Amino acid sequence: MLKLQTISKVQKSDTKIYNKKDSLSKHLEIESFFILFKLDFTNIFPKEEKLIDIQIENLIKAGLKNIEFSWSNKKEWFNFMSRIKLKFPHLNLGSASIINKKGIDHSLDIGLDYSMMKFWDKDLIKYANAKNYLLIPGIKNIEDLKKAIKMDCKIIKIYPVKEKDIFIDISQYKNIDFIAAGDLCISDLKLYKSLGYKSIVIGDRALKNKDLDPKIFEFLKEKKR
Repeated sequence: MLKLQTISKVQKSDTKIYNKKDSLSKHLEIESFFILFKLDFTNIFPKEEKLIDIQIENLIKAGLKNIEFSWSNKKEWFNFMSRIKLKFPHLNLGSASIINKKGIDHSLDIGLDYSMMKFWDKDLIKYANAKNYLLIPGIKNIEDLKKAIKMDCKIIKIYPVKEKDIFIDISQYKNIDFIAAGDLCISDLKLYKSLGYKSIVIGDRALKNKDLDPKIFEFLKEKKR
């Protein structure tokens, strides 16, 4: 009887993760890119926080909800992300550059929707799955891609996409949602969509002198038409 209960728990856990993957896949159908904010939490001031709040509000008004922040082990990161989650409950809010279990635990405690790894780590995927949490692996070479697929990763980030293994041909994998990341801007979206990527991550090049790239809003406005 105990064995049956254990199997039932595993099945429920798997169902939960699949639901999260399906939910994010649907987000990618509607919104084809993520904005990644990289902040220095050793020197973040109220004025900067207010500016980020305004930027998020403007992105939401323009129709974008896929937003993530690079993870930091500092308590300021945890407090900041907790506040953002409370203030913008309808955001598809995630953490990026996860490199250890603590990053996953912090993201879970805040109630984030997903996290993205910087690079492939089998143990972190196992850990996230055990916690029913959606962790998206970062992949650069074909060997790690095969390992990720074997572990049933359905959403995979290719990073840095401009340096990826020449043997990675995403057209071979019809049931995987691929995300391109690494030094991309909104102008790259059309190219990577044509190559079969479901989405791209726009990080450093989302900002110009601390302001969001106007072309992002132009794209979102055009999309609404």
